[in-house]
Amino acid sequence: MVSSSLVGSLASRAVFLMSSHISSRADQATYASHTVDGLKALQTWYNRETGLWDTTGWWNSANCLTVLADFAIADPAASDSLMIPEIIQNTYDQAQKTPVQATKVLGISGLPVSTYTRISKRSEIEKRGFDNFLNDYYDDEGWWALAMIHSYDVGVKGIGDQQYLQAAVDIFEDMKKGNSTCGGIFWSKVTPYTNAIANELYLSVAASLANRIPDRKDYFLDTAKTQWTWFKNSGLINGDNLINDGLTDDCKNNGMQTWTYNQGVILGGLVELSTATGDKSLLTQAQTIASAAITKLSKDGILFEGCEPDCGSDGSQFKGIFMRNLHYLQKAAPMEAVKNFLLTNADTIWAKNRNNQNQLGGTWEGPYTNATAGTQSSALDVLVAAAAVA
Repeated sequence: MVSSSLVGSLASRAVFLMSSHISSRADQATYASHTVDGLKALQTWYNRETGLWDTTGWWNSANCLTVLADFAIADPAASDSLMIPEIIQNTYDQAQKTPVQATKVLGISGLPVSTYTRISKRSEIEKRGFDNFLNDYYDDEGWWALAMIHSYDVGVKGIGDQQYLQAAVDIFEDMKKGNSTCGGIFWSKVTPYTNAIANELYLSVAASLANRIPDRKDYFLDTAKTQWTWFKNSGLINGDNLINDGLTDDCKNNGMQTWTYNQGVILGGLVELSTATGDKSLLTQAQTIASAAITKLSKDGILFEGCEPDCGSDGSQFKGIFMRNLHYLQKAAPMEAVKNFLLTNADTIWAKNRNNQNQLGGTWEGPYTNATAGTQSSALDVLVAAAAVA
């Protein structure tokens, strides 16, 4: 259950966060310029034939697409110069035609490890690997559903916008089949584990669709409301207002890692649910979770993942997902301390975690070591957020 006692404590950290690491603050135009430079670097990993980003995995590519869509929504002119609408359509067309074999396990530390093996492409639609972005993992499906929803939000008519929203609906219907014995849905179709991230994604997808398909709003909203009622009472949210990785077989909090992305997706889901219902108290509950994460999962004002510096291809994207959803929350319910946190992280990434090719690594406070499409898109989530809230 969410306790709101931490929201006020975050405000008291605002001055500290403003002064951490960086002595000067960039302006909105500079953040947008940095984002464009970072997106150009991200696209050096884009594989037009597969519609995916090399050096990272299947679900990770959905998050690469989402950061592109979010920037396109915020800056349409720059989006056109970067050909983002065309990239979205190419990814929609080609990614589904790229057969991928997927396996997932939880490492000793609780870090998810996903392995995706691309095999030779077939042209026939009936032989697609993950037709309509469906596979054995409900979290993978949820990432692609959100990517399709944000692609729809770009609003480029005639390129595929209606296809994108229908793809998200089809994914939602598949996720809905994953009923867990603990409530909510399972992580996958092959592993009976009830984890936080799949359920947060399910909530976010349902609430997002409720806000975009008026004639079916009640249908999607019923699922979103039921999902949040279950989630907040499931035990996944611990006494520190942080969300652990999942539940045990007897449906108790398993005490595993409080990954940053588990604190993130729920924020975006609650923003969408608040929009759909008009219930502003949901934003206060989201701020409580966000405040706990910022307070307890940061080092000297910079977001930090427990697996750093070796988070693999999965963990390297977690922090960006948190910051992306914190950005959504900040737009819906502004807090000066959250704005400062986003900007401080953006300034630090650009100053201390970048090479001369504008590639961005996974350890935001630096020094830069190496980058992949996953670390790049994660850091870009922060830059997009900074450009939006500065």
